[in-house]
Amino acid sequence: MPTKENNMKSTKSIPDKIYTKESIVLQMKRWRLLSKKVVFTNGVFDILHEGHIASLSEAASHGDILIVGVNADASVKRLKGESRPVNNQHSRALLLASMLMTDAVIIFEEDTPLEIIKLIMPDVLVKGGDYTVDQIAGAKEVIANGGEVKIAEILEGFSTTSIIERMKTK
Repeated sequence: MPTKENNMKSTKSIPDKIYTKESIVLQMKRWRLLSKKVVFTNGVFDILHEGHIASLSEAASHGDILIVGVNADASVKRLKGESRPVNNQHSRALLLASMLMTDAVIIFEEDTPLEIIKLIMPDVLVKGGDYTVDQIAGAKEVIANGGEVKIAEILEGFSTTSIIERMKTK
């Protein structure tokens, strides 16, 4: 007779979806051997919300494998200010790794994911709709390598900054 414990999906493998630069290179070789179409997107993902789910789902729809780059804590502080991030890089990476559409998560220290993009050279680079192709870090390199750049639509009314502001007023 199955018990509730053995019926539940195992979460033990979730941290295995968080890669280092070295381990993502090896994993990329495996995915390339299997002819997988690799998609990369990135962001801070400080407080996950419906807008993040929509953009990650759209990014995942462009290929077989979705790699999500996450800004490290120091990078977030430089980009968003001293009060950010709300959640540390490990927590943010773990939440993203737990999502069905995410195949890999990698934390990067730089302000843009350019070095990671050059390292993995995805087939598709996806960024939120508040950018143009020429503003997207790594776009030039991905296109020169035969890849494509997609701009995901932003779901209006959802942003981490607005969530933080609402919390302050309550």
